[in-house]
Amino acid sequence: MKAIHQLIEEQVRRWEILRKEKRETKILSVITLSREPGSGGKLVAKAVADRLGLELFHQEIINAMAANADTSARVIRTLDERGVSMLEDWVSAAISDRHLWPDEYAQVMMRVIGTIGRHGKAIIVGRGANFVLPPENRFRVRIIAPLEMRVDRVAETFGVAKKEAKRRVLRTESDRRAFVRKYFHSDIRDPANYDMILNTGTLAIESAAAAVCSAVG
Repeated sequence: MKAIHQLIEEQVRRWEILRKEKRETKILSVITLSREPGSGGKLVAKAVADRLGLELFHQEIINAMAANADTSARVIRTLDERGVSMLEDWVSAAISDRHLWPDEYAQVMMRVIGTIGRHGKAIIVGRGANFVLPPENRFRVRIIAPLEMRVDRVAETFGVAKKEAKRRVLRTESDRRAFVRKYFHSDIRDPANYDMILNTGTLAIESAAAAVCSAVG
C-alpha cells in the first residue's frame, strides 16, 4: 500500500493538472460515509469508489492534509478563484449554522474537506464531512451493524480476543462520537444527519455498495 504522503502528492498533482488545463469535471455529489467501528464501512466505501470511479479519501488522508500547513495550503491552491470563494462560503455557513468556534486545526480540516467537495467525484470516509458540505454537493451515508457482529469482525480482522475487540470497538465509537460533538455540535448517531443508513448485519458489503450507487446514480 502506498504511503499516505505519496497518495496526497499524486492527488494534488491531478488537481493541479485539471486547474492548469482549466478542464471542467462532471460534478457528482460527493458521498460522505460515516460508519460504526467494525461495520465494514471502509469496505463499502472502497466498493462504491470502484463502481463509480470515485477518488477515495479515508480519514487518515484528511488528517494528513490538514495537519501539515504546507500541504493544506497546496491542496486549497488547486482551486481557482471562484472555487476558493465558494469554499469560504461553505465553511462560513457550516460555522454559522452550527454555532461553531473551530480551532485552527478544525478550520483547516473543513477547508480541506471543502476543497475535495469542490473538485467532486469523491467519497470521504469520516471526519464529519457530512456537516461541512452543502446539501447540493453531498450524499450522506452511514453504515451500521449489531455490536456483537462488529466485535466478531474486529476480532477476526486483527487476530485479537473478543474481549479486546470489544474494547477497541467501544473506544473507537466513543472517540468518533466525541469528535463530532466537539467540532460539529451534533450526535453522530442521529439519523437526521444522513440520507441513507445501511445495516451490514443484514446486507452484504457488495449489496450495501450497490444500494449507495443506485441512490446517487
